[in-house]
Amino acid sequence: MDESQLSMKKILFGTNNLNKLEEIRAIVPEGYEVVSLQDIGLDMEVEETELTLEGNAWLKAEAYFMASGIPCFADDTGLEVAALNGEPGVFSARWAGDTCSYQDNVDKMLREMDGQEDRNAAFRTVIAWADGGPPKFFDGVAPGTITEEVRGIGGFGYDPVFLPEGKSETFAEMSPTDKHAISHRGKAVRLFIEFLQQQVNAN
Repeated sequence: MDESQLSMKKILFGTNNLNKLEEIRAIVPEGYEVVSLQDIGLDMEVEETELTLEGNAWLKAEAYFMASGIPCFADDTGLEVAALNGEPGVFSARWAGDTCSYQDNVDKMLREMDGQEDRNAAFRTVIAWADGGPPKFFDGVAPGTITEEVRGIGGFGYDPVFLPEGKSETFAEMSPTDKHAISHRGKAVRLFIEFLQQQVNAN
């Protein structure tokens, strides 16, 4: 299979999070057809019952692959804060409650970090790939610190209170291009794309 054939390859991103889908489509090189659950009419939620990012990513990737027959990748992301003993971690999306908003989570983070001297944190994304073979995982980490106030209106989730290492802007203050270049998800996706290209070159 040559690169022109690869460009026609359809792969499924197992998420209902449109923010994540937009980020992934901005990172994946042109030519890859990344389809969403909505695109293929798969109305299915996979409950994230594992206690690790790897476990939850694999639950979703395998379930959506089995349901659709399309090679599928899924991710799970967590914000790990040193002063909070690694919390919220795997529970980042629903840290402030099962029906919480992004703002609810940010507000809780600022409350929990009030007065903390150690503000070190890291975003971590794990992507799992399911195509009928053994599980494969791709890990991306973005170290940084938690700010003392909300900064910026871009991005989503904890982006307004996360200052990446060596930068003067939070993820929410950066352009999407600048964020993708250093983000946890960007790093994980680039490793994933390298894997796909290696698979093609091997055939």
